[in-house]
Amino acid sequence: MIQKSILILIVLSLSLTSFAFSNANEANQDTTTIIGEYEGHEDYGYNFITTRADDDSEYTITFQKVNDDVLAQFNLKSDELIGTKFRITYKVKLVVTKDENGFDDEYEIYTITALEKL
Repeated sequence: MIQKSILILIVLSLSLTSFAFSNANEANQDTTTIIGEYEGHEDYGYNFITTRADDDSEYTITFQKVNDDVLAQFNLKSDELIGTKFRITYKVKLVVTKDENGFDDEYEIYTITALEKL
């Protein structure tokens, strides 16, 4: 009986450990890193100008959220950082809601997880 209990405890511990590691790896796999120039903050988010890899054209990417530790390091609401180049690490979360007719409405939330001033 004691051996069975120990065996069950070991199996549960291994399962929990593998689950924790798979979630940590999943969090690291869905991030993207780009280089961008800070354009400023609006009510709808934080804007950066970056360049497409395939044709070198410029475009603006807007981040709706920024992790608290990044905001503690960089005051993105001030005009001081406008024009500064950053290495931006971010993740994208797909959010699905229902509209008034019951149809799925999908949108993406871009969240900055790390910033490095260049």
